Amino acid sequence: MTETLPPCPECSSAYAYQVDALLICPECGHEWSPETVSEAASEVRDSVGNLLQDGDTVTVIKDLKVKGSSLVVKVGTKVRGIRLVSGDHDIDCKISGIGQMGLKSQFVKKVPD
Repeated sequence: MTETLPPCPECSSAYAYQVDALLICPECGHEWSPETVSEAASEVRDSVGNLLQDGDTVTVIKDLKVKGSSLVVKVGTKVRGIRLVSGDHDIDCKISGIGQMGLKSQFVKKVPD
């Protein structure tokens, strides 16, 4: 049975390999310990690196097409009361005029309290 290694936290390369206690990415050269991956995986950050939490308010930084419809979430749309989830679309939210949907954290910016 082979152990699957996590992708590189810097460049998301799937070709990481282990040397002693460190994981190494051959594409970007990043080195990390497996323990830091589990801690970092639970953190969700916005497009500029701010740590997001459940209940935060964010602003969309790019026009986003809604898959399966002709609707568009416009840049500058405020989304209140986000909920963080695991997966590719790591934010669940409700947008007025569109409804419930998932967003990627890379396309939002946290609004200061």
